[in-house]
Order: sequence, then C-alpha cells, then structure tokens
Amino acid sequence: MTVCCAVCVDVHAGGGGGLHAGENNEQCCCLPGPTLLFQKASKGTRRGRSFYACSACRDRKDCSFFQWADEKVSESRLQAREAERRSQTPRFTQQELFTNLPAREQKFCVDCQLLLLPDEHRTHSAHRTTAVLDVQLRTPSLLLRPLDNKKSHAQFMFSQRSADFLLDALTALGFRKVLCIGTPRLHEAIQLRNLKQDQEPVKSLLLDIDFRYAQFYSGEEFCHYNMFNHHFFDGRAASDVLDAFIREDDGKKVVMVADPPFGGLVKPLAGSFSLISQTWRAGQRWRMPMLWIFPYFFEPRILDCLPSFTMLDYQVDYDNHPLYKHGKSGRKQSPVRIFTNISAKTVVLPKEEGYRFCSACQRYVSPLNKHCARCNICPSKDGREWRHCPACEKCVKPSWKHCPLCSRCALPDHPCGPGPQREGCFGCGSLQHKRRTCIEHACAYERVQTRVKNPFRLLETRLMNSSDITAPTAHVSNSRPGGQMWPAMSLYVARKSMKHFKNTIFF
Repeated sequence: MTVCCAVCVDVHAGGGGGLHAGENNEQCCCLPGPTLLFQKASKGTRRGRSFYACSACRDRKDCSFFQWADEKVSESRLQAREAERRSQTPRFTQQELFTNLPAREQKFCVDCQLLLLPDEHRTHSAHRTTAVLDVQLRTPSLLLRPLDNKKSHAQFMFSQRSADFLLDALTALGFRKVLCIGTPRLHEAIQLRNLKQDQEPVKSLLLDIDFRYAQFYSGEEFCHYNMFNHHFFDGRAASDVLDAFIREDDGKKVVMVADPPFGGLVKPLAGSFSLISQTWRAGQRWRMPMLWIFPYFFEPRILDCLPSFTMLDYQVDYDNHPLYKHGKSGRKQSPVRIFTNISAKTVVLPKEEGYRFCSACQRYVSPLNKHCARCNICPSKDGREWRHCPACEKCVKPSWKHCPLCSRCALPDHPCGPGPQREGCFGCGSLQHKRRTCIEHACAYERVQTRVKNPFRLLETRLMNSSDITAPTAHVSNSRPGGQMWPAMSLYVARKSMKHFKNTIFF
C-alpha cells in the first residue's frame, strides 16, 4: 500500500492585508482567511494533486473548506461561501462603550463570553452573567475561558514567571515597543507595569486570532490576525495599525514576540514573520528582532526557514497546560524554548533558577547542560545532562545506547535496521510498511476497541467459540463454527452470569 500525505507548498492569500496571491484570490478563502496550498505526496519524489485547505484548522470538522487547485468554482458556490463567512463573523461590544458604563451595568455573559451593554441584558437573561471588575478588564485572559480545541485554536497562557521573565529580559535589552503575536499574557503584563509609572513605559500591540480580545482593547492596541497566513480580518485599516506601530521612530527599540500553536506548520509561520520583518525596514537586509516560542524538537525546521536563529535554554511554562510546568525534572520538564535572532549572550537567564553563563559557548545554559570538550558545545536540548558517545562522535540523550548493529545511538528497545535513515514499522519492526498500514497493529487496535465498547458481549463471544462444549443438541439458540450448535441452557446461564458479575469483571 502506498503511504500518502499532504505537504504544505505555499500560502494562497486573499484580501484583508494577506499575502499576495495573484488572480482568483477571493475563491480560496475560508473563515480564518486565505487558505494554504497543499500537495499530496507519496513515498519518493513523486508529487500528487494540489489542493487548498484551511490555514488554522487541522480538522475538517472545524473548517470543511477543500478545493482542488485546478478546480473551477461556480458563482453560486462562491456566494454560498461568502454568506457563510458573514453569518459566522463575530459581533461584540466595543471597549470604549463598555468602559463608559456605570459599574452596576457592566455585565459579562459567561456562556457567550461577551461583554454586555444595557440593551443586551434582556437577550442574555437566560444565560449565566457576572459583574466585571476593573482588574478583569485589564487582564481579560483571566476572565475569558481559554479555547481548548487542539486541532484549531488551543490557548495556553504564560505563567506569571514566564511573562515576567520575558518582559524583564526585553526591557533590559532596551526594547520599548513589543509586538505581541498570540501572547495576550505578555500584552497584559506590559500594560499593568505601565500603570505603576516607576519605569519608562513600554508600548505593545496584540495580534491574535481570538476575536474576543477586541472587546477589551482599542483598535490601536489589538488587531484580529491569523499568523498562519498573515491575514488581518479588519482589512487594510488593521494592517496600517501594524505598519505604524513597527515603523514609528524609524523602527527603533521594537521587538516581535510570537507564541504560535505547538502543532502549527513552521513554514507558513516563518513566512508571516518574515513579511512583518520586511515591513519593519523595507529594503534592508537586517531582520526585525524576534522571539519565537516553540518546542525544542522543532529546532531543525525553524533553522531551515530562519538560519540566523538560535535556541535559548530557558524553559517556558504555562498556567493552563497539564504538562508544561516549571519545577519538574527529567523528561517531564517543559519542552518549550525561545528561538531568537538576538545575540544569545545578551539574553540573561535568571541565575536564581540555576542558569549559568558558559564562557566557551558565550550563552546562558540550564544547570544540567554541561559543556562537552570534544563537541565544544553545551549539547543538551531537553534540560537533562547528555553524554558523549565516542563511536558516534557526538553527544546524545542519557536514555540512548549505542547499537553496534545500527552503528548509531538509539533507545535500548529500538527495532534495529540498516543505517540512521531506516524506515519501517515501529509496531512489528518490519521494514516493508509503516505503522499506520500495519495489519497486526490494526488488529490489535480493533481488539482493544471491542473490549472497551462492549466487554460483556466479548465474553459471550468467547464462551460461544470455546472448545470445552462439543456435544451438539437439538434445542439450540445460536450456531457455532464448524456446524456445531451452542446449548440453549448453557448460553442462558452464561448471560445470567455476566449480568450477575457485571460489577466485578474487568478486562
């Protein structure tokens, strides 16, 4: 069986300040804006047919848009798409109108996640509503319910530790304007610190795909934006806000901080960030200073798109993520790191957390990231202490062992094969197919699903197919394999037994 997949080729952008796509750009837009161009690819270099799909949603249930690249779309279909986009366009209360209301009239609908004007109270009378405090208006990420769809818009918010570190590090580097892309907690931290008026104020602009934040900020503080296709939902007006922000004072002291969804495609993200950098100082070869927050195992893909970036050892953690927490050890540590084109030696990591400066590498490293004299680097990526393998002539993870058959380091229970580029099934070890097409894996999965769905029916099937009763009888209720029959009384007893032991049988 040929294993096929889809490869992102390019971005097909439409209006609203998106990437330039040429003709027919309005034909390939869904609710999150311009779509991405994908191409079906099979094993080898053979390419398949190209198609357009949603840039933000990875599940067809969230966005069902699909169109072949060479497909001609009828006018009625285009009109239906436009009507659907308009029907799903969010409507919300403007921040200026809400803040001018008396405190007793400031209400928030918990069910709809919307700020309510007095005229809207009756419409939401059957919903759960609550009063809104001033501190909640300044920190909407604590008031709004985080989106939790991992295949479209999963929101994980910086912990106070990570937000404070980012803000302290940026101000120490001399930046006074921060472009926050998908980082509402950092945007809030900047505004809260400005209220104290004990330091030089820092300007910030939030770009986020979550339209709900438009209720809490003015048009100069927030833009509804899709970072996967560089699309501004409010059109040219929002794009001009970004241009004015990053070009103010000749673009000095401005930095970009982006925290994309972890499952996002690196190539479209890098394309959007590069376009912002080009807008920053058009015609110059210098890139806009940037911090890209992403898991460390995406380092090869990021460096492939942005070779000037380096990875810092600082572990970013989140308040509402079950695993990415600070203070854990071993493999349970947060894998999220900071990729930046700022000189690594100038970004000072907190010494109170054990980070130290490596004079050989000229950067701050984590406590267990020991410098290897043979490799002449601090090799650890995941926070653990790596060890040097003389045979491989490089440092590897502590859980890896050198395999003489493979001539490389790998996990001790790995399936051996010829060379580091070995492809095959991780389920049965065969080199002839992948795990997704493995028959043994599919059968095992089907057996597990059967046990989970109806364990008592499975027990009945086992009893009917057992070989301990072989005598046929004239009074039967079910047929057995091989022409033999199942005694009706035995089947009745089996069913009654299963019902009796319903709460004591486990599989």
